[in-house]
Amino acid sequence: MYKSFTKRILDFCLALVLLICISPIFILLLIFLAIANQGKPFFVQKRPGKNEKIFRIIKFKTMNDKCDAKGQLLPDKDRLTVVGSLVRKTSLDEIPQLINVIRGEMSFIGPRPLLIRYLPYYEGEEKIRHSVRPGITGLAQVSGRNMLNWDDRLAIDIEYVKNLSFRLDFVIIIKTIKNVITSKDVVVDPNSVILDLDEYRTKT
Repeated sequence: MYKSFTKRILDFCLALVLLICISPIFILLLIFLAIANQGKPFFVQKRPGKNEKIFRIIKFKTMNDKCDAKGQLLPDKDRLTVVGSLVRKTSLDEIPQLINVIRGEMSFIGPRPLLIRYLPYYEGEEKIRHSVRPGITGLAQVSGRNMLNWDDRLAIDIEYVKNLSFRLDFVIIIKTIKNVITSKDVVVDPNSVILDLDEYRTKT
């Protein structure tokens, strides 16, 4: 009942109320990031959601689009803006995903939506992560966030899907709030500590 019905109702109601309540913060961030990113405050990217249905995830844009002499984007660490770094450290870049939750593309809690190009690299039961809506936060995020290797992170996603319940979601929400307040396990540049999944699986 919770997994198939109640969870979605709670997601919609809470996301709508929260978006209304924090709208002043939303607008301020939109203005600051529009200035920092030359009129582009949002980062929008296609991701696989529930049942691998592709949707467009929305986040606040924390990096500019500067390129090298060959027209290639500079490394992430060289494109991260000052305001973008602050927004990432405080996890405020995730706020626009409330829109994804309202639209039914995401949930508050679930496996994080990863890149489309990772789909061929899942092994064994790992694709089970796509049997539920992806989340703004999840069990893996409160169990080590970007500090985990891919095998452990995806194993935790499997654990979450198999044990999904209101109690587990409530525990994850509480841990997420604590982690955001203390900035625990926050990595501003994830590529500095972990390879992309396709590269990781190719090398192992």
